[in-house]
Amino acid sequence: MTLLIRDLEVTIAAAQILRGVSLDVSSHAMVGLIGRNGAGKTTFLRSVMGLIAIRAGEMIYEDVNLRREPAYRRANLGIGYMPEDRRLVPELTAEENVLLPAWATSLSDSGERLHWIYLLLPEVAAFADRKAIELSGGQQKLVALARALMVGRSLLLLDEPFEGVAPVLAQRLVDVLVKLKEEGLSVLLSESDASHSSNLVDRLYIIERGKIELG
Repeated sequence: MTLLIRDLEVTIAAAQILRGVSLDVSSHAMVGLIGRNGAGKTTFLRSVMGLIAIRAGEMIYEDVNLRREPAYRRANLGIGYMPEDRRLVPELTAEENVLLPAWATSLSDSGERLHWIYLLLPEVAAFADRKAIELSGGQQKLVALARALMVGRSLLLLDEPFEGVAPVLAQRLVDVLVKLKEEGLSVLLSESDASHSSNLVDRLYIIERGKIELG
């Protein structure tokens, strides 16, 4: 089991956002987390990354108790995160944004990793020297995915990867995810509906008002 979550509870400003969420991501599996806006998908993913404090529950990643690990250690453990809003540094180039987690974690093989990413996402290589602020929203999505892949050797957390992108790019992202699945990466992706991921995922969870309703 790559990721095991049990009875996760998160409260923000006295409001309970996650209510006893339990979820598993098996090794080499792709799992979907489906829910409407405000259902708790982003809060859940940010909690796994240590960006939001949790009130109760268990988070185990490859036998490591994530609750005992500070947020900056998650990338060192091989977890990559692609936020819904991309969170690129506007004045850095696409390549510099991709390399940011490698610099933060002193990754020893960042050059080899970057080469692998460019083979997987040649589009990013094509605009590697352009500043993030000059890229379209779809191009920024690809850079955010590439950045997650820089450290996401074992597990990828993708928050709404298909949100707001053109159909052609959505299909391109599907193709990339198929390739990652073939290479044995574990992936947890969130969507507001399963229109893009239904044929990709091995397991589907439905979240509603901070609770898993189906899984």
